[in-house]
Amino acid sequence: MKKVMTLVVLFVALATTTVMGQAKPKFGHINSSELMLMMPGRDDAEAEVKKLATTLQTRMQAMSTEYQQKLAAAQEKEQDPSTPRSELEALAKELRDLENRIQEFQTSAQDELAAKENELLEPMVKKAKEAIEKVAKANSFTYILDSGVGVILYTEGEDILPLVKKELGIE
Repeated sequence: MKKVMTLVVLFVALATTTVMGQAKPKFGHINSSELMLMMPGRDDAEAEVKKLATTLQTRMQAMSTEYQQKLAAAQEKEQDPSTPRSELEALAKELRDLENRIQEFQTSAQDELAAKENELLEPMVKKAKEAIEKVAKANSFTYILDSGVGVILYTEGEDILPLVKKELGIE
């Protein structure tokens, strides 16, 4: 019994020493959105994205105007009883095709705009991330949280995802 008690005391002492010897986690936070607004070159990037958006909007407006004109012409012909059915069907098909082109253009314009924004902002995001990591390491932070969105931006801690996956039986 004395040996068991000695082992328990030794274990508790060892565990306490180990816990006391470990550094307490040091947390920091930053609002990355605010930082991004302050980044050099941000205004130029925004101006370039706005310029592209204006160009795409102008093209979209031209397509919309064309559609409205063709729709008005088709409605006019539809009112004329002498218009052959085949011509009305051709006009309807032309309008459907134009609608599809407009929808495709909208989708591709949104994709193009997002890609341009990403292209211009990616170097700034990378630079900001590197700066956050450098400051975190220099100041011995364990975790840096994004106070704007609640996301961990930097950690030297252990990633427990593999352990949780194992616990859940996920391969």
